[in-house]
Amino acid sequence: MTWPPAPIRTERLVLRESEARDRAVYVELFASPEVGTYIGGSRPRAEVEAAVPEVPGRRFGSFAVELDGAMIGMVTLDRSEDGETGIGYLFLPAAWGHGYAAEACAAALDWFASARPGEPVALRTQTANTASLRLAAKLGFAEVKRYEEYGAEQWLGIRHPAR
Repeated sequence: MTWPPAPIRTERLVLRESEARDRAVYVELFASPEVGTYIGGSRPRAEVEAAVPEVPGRRFGSFAVELDGAMIGMVTLDRSEDGETGIGYLFLPAAWGHGYAAEACAAALDWFASARPGEPVALRTQTANTASLRLAAKLGFAEVKRYEEYGAEQWLGIRHPAR
């Protein structure tokens, strides 16, 4: 399977490979206290600035999410050491509450289903993150288990491809 795919267009968004112009948004995503609430906290901006490469997120399964020509978030499909593929997403707080995460994640999951037919996808989030739990349900993830990690109750859901 070739990476990156052609940009994926939805009703309002474009999912594409990241570009140098997206760097400031990547820094904001990882330095934002609001974004970091359920992912272990934010990191100091200077630390993030030093760590984020000139062209961030250039790897298989990492999509920059664009609205009206500007990056508003990211969706990733990553394979863990045990071979499980998990979906993750981060959006700027100004983009919350508009359905962009659902639209972008659904498009990324559709792409993944065609790229790797039959493979399930996992989604992990803190149970305190009620917005992510609602999104998981909307996207078709079914709860597999809850567990304690990072000092908080976590939720694991799996989305099996349509048979």
